[in-house]
Amino acid sequence: MSVPQYRKVAALALVTGLGLSLTACSTKSDDDSGSAAGGKVTITVDCQPVAAQKELLDNWNADVTEFQKQNPDIVIKSISVGQQCNNPPDFTARLAGGTTTDVFYGYMTDLQQVLDAGQALDITPFANKENVPTWDSIDPALTGVFTDAGKIYAVPVKNYSMGLVYNKSLFAKAGLDANNPPKTWTEVRDAAKKIAALGDGVAGYSEYSAGNTGGWHFTSLLYSQGGTVLSEDGKKAAFNSPEGKQVLQNLKDMRFGDNSMGARQLLQWGDLLTSAAAGKVGMFVGAPDTTQAIVSQFQGKYEDWAMAPLPGQAGAAKGTLGGGEGYFFKKDLTPEQVKAGLKWIAYQKLTPGKGQFDYARAKPQNYPVGLPQPLLFANGSDAQKQELELRKANANIDTENFKLFEATPVPIKGEPRDAQAIYAVLDSTMSGVLTDPKANVDALLKTAEEKVNQLLAAGS
Repeated sequence: MSVPQYRKVAALALVTGLGLSLTACSTKSDDDSGSAAGGKVTITVDCQPVAAQKELLDNWNADVTEFQKQNPDIVIKSISVGQQCNNPPDFTARLAGGTTTDVFYGYMTDLQQVLDAGQALDITPFANKENVPTWDSIDPALTGVFTDAGKIYAVPVKNYSMGLVYNKSLFAKAGLDANNPPKTWTEVRDAAKKIAALGDGVAGYSEYSAGNTGGWHFTSLLYSQGGTVLSEDGKKAAFNSPEGKQVLQNLKDMRFGDNSMGARQLLQWGDLLTSAAAGKVGMFVGAPDTTQAIVSQFQGKYEDWAMAPLPGQAGAAKGTLGGGEGYFFKKDLTPEQVKAGLKWIAYQKLTPGKGQFDYARAKPQNYPVGLPQPLLFANGSDAQKQELELRKANANIDTENFKLFEATPVPIKGEPRDAQAIYAVLDSTMSGVLTDPKANVDALLKTAEEKVNQLLAAGS
């Protein structure tokens, strides 16, 4: 979701500066063009798990094999683009260079960017129960995110909302009650000081500030205060506000006033989770599946982690960030390829008991069953009932660790227009307040406001 001019400049630099390669794994095919040949249709699909995610990769490859057995006229060529699946700069470069796979993963914030790049295919004529049996069960709010001017451009496969993720073991060591986690940012600050006092490089609270993740988290923290990133009409920045100042002041106080956030900053997605898995982070803001990544990718322990609602400043949070992801379809695909891609997504991502919802398979693996996401299906739908029943029957984690998060929902707000471009600007705001003890909160927000307004004006 980015301003075209901003993305074009960034993409040109990346395309010329990166040796982008897509490593194809799995399926054999006599037809590498992706078109129908010999009665078969070949499609390339990205977000195949990386080798380090052994069980997830084994599951994916098993799903490809079974899917092709059930659909002998379809050939799936799996592509790995990294464990994060969508690193924003790499994603932008692939769009600009036309090197995306036929069916490609993107965030809910990426629709406008894909449209701007001219890579979006309208799949409206094919988005139905014939190709995706659970289509009518998908929450309409999620399909709406990938809809523009009445046309559907992607299929949602995951959604989330943010809360406070915390290490129960560190809470116990610091004399804190893991069953009564912080409810306000004042309480977060107090708990962070006690956890950091344990020493040995432990950060009481940790935060992102690079790779667009800093801006992403700033947005969630801003929502907790009741603030908003953009004006109601989406034409002006609105984060240079008392709420935005409070977000940065909280972080500055913890980082430099309390020294409870650790010396290492400029963290991106994997950096923070690596430290968390090593038992070096007491609290951070995240979605339920961050615990999955901590364990399956970074060798942490499920029993160490629990989750609570996002704190507010002096009481309950006024909002939290919600988002998610889906699969787009590359322009110029044939109808046969679109149908093949939808059938694969339906099997791998949208069928209770199959693919990502094959909880019976996942139960004995190093993969969590019982997390309160992804909530893809509408309340009361048959698919939702099936998914929840399977989740409950096969839970392999202590679901009590997420009880507070589920039982105390916070109002969810979506990501702003042009989110990734805005997040890139706000990374500098976050890194400034976390690396410079003399950082001026007002000046940081004013600079970011000016840059975001320029981006919005250029894209209007």
